[in-house]
Amino acid sequence: MSRIGRLPVTIPAGVQVTVDGLNVSVKGPKGELKRTFHPLVEIKHEENAITVSADQTNPVAHALHGTTRAVIQNMVTGVSAGFTRVLEINGVGYRAEMDGNKLMMYVGYSHPVVFDPPAGISYEVDAKTRQVKVNGADKELVGQIAADIRKIRPPEPYLGKGIKYLEETIRRKAGKAGKGKGGKK
Repeated sequence: MSRIGRLPVTIPAGVQVTVDGLNVSVKGPKGELKRTFHPLVEIKHEENAITVSADQTNPVAHALHGTTRAVIQNMVTGVSAGFTRVLEINGVGYRAEMDGNKLMMYVGYSHPVVFDPPAGISYEVDAKTRQVKVNGADKELVGQIAADIRKIRPPEPYLGKGIKYLEETIRRKAGKAGKGKGGKK
């Protein structure tokens, strides 16, 4: 039995959960999320907890047991507290700014790169620390949008310029060796 899958998902105050067979809908102060799950996994809603069970003899159901529980937990956490992913911009002249609700990135191209937020996603820009925060209720969507922003200009290993996650460390390379070492005489 899955260690994660057997734990119940507790529902905090202010969050409403509706389980209709394989469809789970979670509504809270940060928004509403809906998802349909695999038929091999059984989802039960009791008072203030959700339990997930699966047939442990079937390898596919066994694999989906913990994953389903984790996705439901992320849905509940997302509508109650939300998720944030922080990106950091490094480089001379590199910056980000907001134009209404659009994110404008100036990262070394001849034109600014514009990001329109999809439904449920918002951006925050801190000009002093050159940080961009991606906020939303759907953990999967927040991570995907942050990855798309990072893909504009990934960090390079020689100077460390580019867009990186706040907690990410860039492995730096030494670059070329100086003149006079092992060269022609």
